[in-house]
Amino acid sequence: MKSILGRKIGMTQIFDADGKVIPVTVVSAGPCTVVQVKTVEKDGYSAIKVGYEEQKPQRIKKPVLGQYTKRNLKPQRLLREIRLSNGETFEVGQTIGPEIFADVSWVEVMGVSKGKGFQGVIKRHGFSGGGNSHGSMFHRAPGSIGQSSDPSRVFKGVKMPGQMGNEKVTTIKLKLVKVDAKQNLLLIRGAVPGANRGLVLIRESNRGGKK
Repeated sequence: MKSILGRKIGMTQIFDADGKVIPVTVVSAGPCTVVQVKTVEKDGYSAIKVGYEEQKPQRIKKPVLGQYTKRNLKPQRLLREIRLSNGETFEVGQTIGPEIFADVSWVEVMGVSKGKGFQGVIKRHGFSGGGNSHGSMFHRAPGSIGQSSDPSRVFKGVKMPGQMGNEKVTTIKLKLVKVDAKQNLLLIRGAVPGANRGLVLIRESNRGGKK
């Protein structure tokens, strides 16, 4: 499965051949450098470690910096492992760019959603709330969260107020509209997780549909 690291730039719109507007998210994808290749024979599974965005050596912790220096590679700001079924086809030092998605139609994007802070049940879970008429004393409260004397506790998983957002999210079945290899850009139809400049992982999807 083809994968690459990138950063979300923002949303815009383009026109197709029929003049229809297509809302797209622009992602700066790669270039990524292969730092390590893991194989089933040696490591028990197939994967590659890729670095993204060059960084000064003094800004990287020594254990991570050693993974670059012993392979004579330039240090990278981000280092991620990507599980692949054909990891052995890559070589250390190889550069991966958005051109690997030239023949791909559908992708899925993984990122960290925008943090909303501490929120109540109406915003966090979509509760309808109580009435707003005169005399009502139940507006945005969650209501009953359990029983009385038995079992005298709140069950796990009850929807309650708390931290909203700032969690790993995967958006599937996104149409890849355009690949710009010269500028290292991917144009993906629709919205992807996270804020602008947020790190995302784009990978080929086998769950494409009609869109």
